[in-house]
Amino acid sequence: MSTHVSLADYTTLRIGGLADKFVEVSTEDDLITAVRDADAAGEPVLLLSGGSNVVIGDDGFRGTVVKIATSGIRVDADMCSGAMVHIAAGEDWDDVVQRAIAEEWSGLESMSGIPGLAGSTPVQNVGAYGHEVAETVASVRVWDRVVGKVETIFAGDCGFSYRNSRFKADPSRYVVLEVTFQLPLGDLSAPVGYAELARVLDVEPGSRAPMTEVRDAVLGLRRSKGMVLDPADHDTWSAGSFFTNPILDTPAEVPAGAPQWPQPDGRVKTSAAWLIEQAGVSKGFTIGNAAVSTKHTLALTNRGQATAKELLTLASHVRTQVQQSFNITLVNEPVLVNCTL
Repeated sequence: MSTHVSLADYTTLRIGGLADKFVEVSTEDDLITAVRDADAAGEPVLLLSGGSNVVIGDDGFRGTVVKIATSGIRVDADMCSGAMVHIAAGEDWDDVVQRAIAEEWSGLESMSGIPGLAGSTPVQNVGAYGHEVAETVASVRVWDRVVGKVETIFAGDCGFSYRNSRFKADPSRYVVLEVTFQLPLGDLSAPVGYAELARVLDVEPGSRAPMTEVRDAVLGLRRSKGMVLDPADHDTWSAGSFFTNPILDTPAEVPAGAPQWPQPDGRVKTSAAWLIEQAGVSKGFTIGNAAVSTKHTLALTNRGQATAKELLTLASHVRTQVQQSFNITLVNEPVLVNCTL
């Protein structure tokens, strides 16, 4: 265990103060022990995964930060049920996607290039280009800090919704140990459900394409928006999309001209990026050392020496502009640690 560790070194935003205590765990037993011991001592615990969906305050974290670095993938596959892929929480997510494509496990290819670790994907219900992990998660094995035991939670009990889950809703209770995906076998992708991706692939929406081509197309789109990590490109020094796309109760609430996507429950989703741009916030808009990405208005970035205070001042400005223009309140997607918006 180390003390007074800079958390900026462990986040894609490269922002964050010092942790009182910091421990990196490489086995499931060590992960459980670290959390259990801190809980027994009454110390606050921050579980740090890939650091790609978090904003840590300038004052850091007063407690124990547990950096998850577990590894291991087990596979049970047959032509009837497909591949049941059991993935340790600390596995790099894009490495998992690359292996899935190589092994012809279909369903994850549209989520290529997303930074972070596998264990975070069910927490956030990670998704991109028309698909989300809720479609393929079979179960999540967790350490339940309340009852003090390992449990398996099946997909139907995970409470998945748009960028949400029971794990995100109750962050102090569950430690994700392993995620199991059930993936069909084959070299074709899941149906291409995102119009922009379908255009790049030159296929009709709803059709399938070779997974390798889908991955290449997704990575190209993400790079064009600064959403593939590159240390030399400050547009990628971000937490990805900072705001979720708003889901409104009725189509009448969608501003004229805004994109809209009907939801199964009758509500309608619209584009946060469109709202931001139409509210007058342009790409590259800067407050201090924090700036809206020059490539995509949904990403708020660190131009080199940004503080959490500067980044959140920028986020607040963006949110206020949209609220005043459209009476819609944007919701932050990254988790805020020891800071507020």
